[in-house]
Amino acid sequence: MSASTEGNARAAGYTPHPYVGGRTAALRALAAWRMRWPGAPRVIVLTGNPGSGRSRLLTGFLMMCDPEYRKQLPIDDLDPATVPPDLPAPAVPSAAGRTAAQVLWLLADHFELAAGRTEDVFAELAARDEPVTIVVPDVDQAGPVRAAEEATRVVREVLTPLAATETVQLLADVPRELATELAGALPASQVQVIDLDAPEWADPKGLVLHAETALDAGSGAPELPYTTDPAARRALAEALAARAAGSRLTVQLAVQSLLMQPEGFDPADASQLPTSVGEALDLHARRLGADPQTLRLMLAPLAFAEGDGLPVQLLGTLANAVAGRDMSQDLADGMLLAAPFIQPVEPSSEDDEDGTGEDAEAGAGDGRTLLRLMHPALAEEIRSGLPDVRDTQTRIAMALLEEVPQQDWAQADPYIRDHLAAHTLEAGLLPQLLTDPGLFAHADPVTLRAAIEAVPLEQLGAPARTYLRTAPLLTRSQASATLRAAFLESAFVEDGLAPYAEALHTRGFRLPWRTLWSVPLAGVRAVTTGSVAATGEDGTAVSRSVAALLVPEGTPGSRTLPAAADGAAAPRDGTGAADGTAAGEDAGAVNGDGAAAAGGRTALLLHDLRAPEYVDADPSQVVQPSEEDRAAAPLGFSRGADYLRVWARADRRMVAALVSDSPVTDADLSPDGVLVVATERGVTARQILVAAPPAAPSVPAQRTGTTDADASHGLEGDHS
Repeated sequence: MSASTEGNARAAGYTPHPYVGGRTAALRALAAWRMRWPGAPRVIVLTGNPGSGRSRLLTGFLMMCDPEYRKQLPIDDLDPATVPPDLPAPAVPSAAGRTAAQVLWLLADHFELAAGRTEDVFAELAARDEPVTIVVPDVDQAGPVRAAEEATRVVREVLTPLAATETVQLLADVPRELATELAGALPASQVQVIDLDAPEWADPKGLVLHAETALDAGSGAPELPYTTDPAARRALAEALAARAAGSRLTVQLAVQSLLMQPEGFDPADASQLPTSVGEALDLHARRLGADPQTLRLMLAPLAFAEGDGLPVQLLGTLANAVAGRDMSQDLADGMLLAAPFIQPVEPSSEDDEDGTGEDAEAGAGDGRTLLRLMHPALAEEIRSGLPDVRDTQTRIAMALLEEVPQQDWAQADPYIRDHLAAHTLEAGLLPQLLTDPGLFAHADPVTLRAAIEAVPLEQLGAPARTYLRTAPLLTRSQASATLRAAFLESAFVEDGLAPYAEALHTRGFRLPWRTLWSVPLAGVRAVTTGSVAATGEDGTAVSRSVAALLVPEGTPGSRTLPAAADGAAAPRDGTGAADGTAAGEDAGAVNGDGAAAAGGRTALLLHDLRAPEYVDADPSQVVQPSEEDRAAAPLGFSRGADYLRVWARADRRMVAALVSDSPVTDADLSPDGVLVVATERGVTARQILVAAPPAAPSVPAQRTGTTDADASHGLEGDHS
């Protein structure tokens, strides 16, 4: 299959694909791949220069692969060799804006896999009786942070293992610099590279048709001599295509420019037709009597914009920062100048990542307009023309930071909260930014985590490392800003960063708890709260609230009890109730049960309930709350494998929800509201603040055998 098939298709009288408008050779290759034609490759790597039309080709092909959408196409009029069979639609996990892990777990969800680890996804796909068809578009746009180079991870961690899986029929749209790597991982008989800029796949006649259609007054273009006269339109389309060197984007920008501002355009003057994306920018500016550099400076903030686009209200601020001068008049006078290259975007409802309630993002979902460039290749062109990209990002980052009112992240524009880290990453300043716990709590955890992971670990300070450790939990729970602050508050205490934990109590959050202490004590099998007689500083006897921890014999500071020590207040054996049951709610003293569960010898370690210190006392003298005391307490709790809920007994209102990043082995709640939780990592005590009920996180379905490293997948950065 080659470009020569284009002429054959037209000679046969077939109608061009109404969306693609050509690319017959490529469409035939894709159709053969889809129908698994004998000799067709199992894997196709689609590539080409930015602006070559890869996305358009793939979209047009997927239209025919969708059983419902193909009903809207003139299938019977198309070249039969370009039409894939009428089969169920393939899986299409778009990589745009997503991490490699998110792409992989989109697939796992689509195929309803039971995988709990990344390697299990490939194993389950390989074990399928029937092949699966997967199309991965927009790999060049992968990742929530541009500078993190997520496209490379998608190719190496997702596409390469998928391509190596014999039961997977894969089509991937990949940047040229990664296409060779992906194709090189397979035997030549199993893979085909379709480079849309290579002579055998080029489609010069299709490019002419693309330009001619865009110029047609019948398709919405203004009535001009070269849009209403078929001969003039055809001549201009041929001239545009000849100058554009195969670039669909160059043709598109040239047409938008002359149709939006036709004055001063002479279709007979070939020098007014661009040969590249950069020339399309410069010719447009000169034709409107403007300085091309001014146009590039106006568009520069959008060339650096992250996410879906830049809020229009920030455009002027960042244009001034990039230019180093006041650009307000240039922007006011330059809407026609910039219009052909800008696309407005309405933010999606997903931008309100905090959901409803007091922590909902200010401005999200309020109809504000975002701006972005028409194509990523425009951004690359503008960025490449700047003398120092890192310096430009530094000025952008500083300008954004100055827009945060009183450095209160709760009042900051959502774009600044979520994407400042991405700008500082490329500026080389991210480690310096990662010192404010308020930013940690307010920023989108998927985006912030991606930016931090792009920094070598040795360059990160202790707070950033704590955040990185906690990020899978933040994304997994889909927590609001308040609940993210609560999880981080506990994490800072666990890592010995108490001042950062305390700072979160001063940032305006109504946290559901205050973390009192945490000990990294592995092997704790059970906990219970109670009191024990102790000697005060003045020598008098006092009653001291404690947490009794069932630990392995020989743990420093613990005391071993006999197997059936009558009266020994051993904790429960850690078999707390499952989801929906009040584990520990009515647990009284257990005489010897914990010892028996421990195999005849058990050790108890006493820790002060409210202070970060151990208590040297006889464990057999610990008095646990009676059933009556617990029943009269204002709070109760229930727990699952890795989460707990604390609720008010009076009205069953939930007042705290805790999701753990490691399995919970046991927990207990004292009558006065101190929640002690033992996990595989250690033990933490939290004072529940009843006056501050939080919005509950979504609690994922439970799974077993996972580690913290495996807990960061899915659409929110986790799959569980």
